[in-house]
Amino acid sequence: MSRLQGKTAIITGAAGGIGKGMAMAFVKEGAKVAIIDLNEELGNQTIKDLQEYQPESLFIQANLAEHDKLASIVKEVADKFGKIDILVNNAHASRMASIADTTQKELDLSFNTGFYPTFYLMQAALPYLKETQGKIINFASGAGINGDVNQGTYAAAKEAIRGITRVAANEFGPFGINVNIISPIAKSPGMLQWAEEQPEYYQNMLAKIPLRRLGELESDIGRTAVFLASEDSDYITGQTIMVDGGSIKLR
Repeated sequence: MSRLQGKTAIITGAAGGIGKGMAMAFVKEGAKVAIIDLNEELGNQTIKDLQEYQPESLFIQANLAEHDKLASIVKEVADKFGKIDILVNNAHASRMASIADTTQKELDLSFNTGFYPTFYLMQAALPYLKETQGKIINFASGAGINGDVNQGTYAAAKEAIRGITRVAANEFGPFGINVNIISPIAKSPGMLQWAEEQPEYYQNMLAKIPLRRLGELESDIGRTAVFLASEDSDYITGQTIMVDGGSIKLR
């Protein structure tokens, strides 16, 4: 298991959930991983799990909404490991509300934690990724592709991320950098909490997934991220990869 041997990765929002699943999959493939997260307690727990496989794993506690500090995070990782091969922009926070009831505060939360960090981290990592002909993995959502109700701020930011991913694929491609999107349905803590609170809606959603299950954080989402971070995906860029059990079939 060494598809990422010698590679260095940054993964945001990786103290738990999908981010942790990807980080675990990466270190098991030999990567050195820096996880970035606001939750210090969870981050410290996760880094212990990662260090069982990769002792050089790094946790940086940071608020990604503080955009002026993002470039220094990238530099800190590059200084520690000597290079950056992979950037995974996974972190995102939002609140549900109808468009009619959405406030500026809710719009700002979604864009400040999702779209802007994705944009600025790609910008900051670009010089390092040019040197390694690296990979960028961003995250979208079926909420944006389908236009799910009460998800206006989340959907808008996610679709903005898809837009800049396509632009980045065109601009960064000549440097040998691949830029792709994962759009998942996964067994994340938030999803499981929602299933518990809204069992009827959850069962309806599950019934619409052809494979009739949620994606596993590490073996489904994490392994797809490993593929996109490895040389196996060298001729794939600008794409949205639906890791959702067949729920959405893009044309």
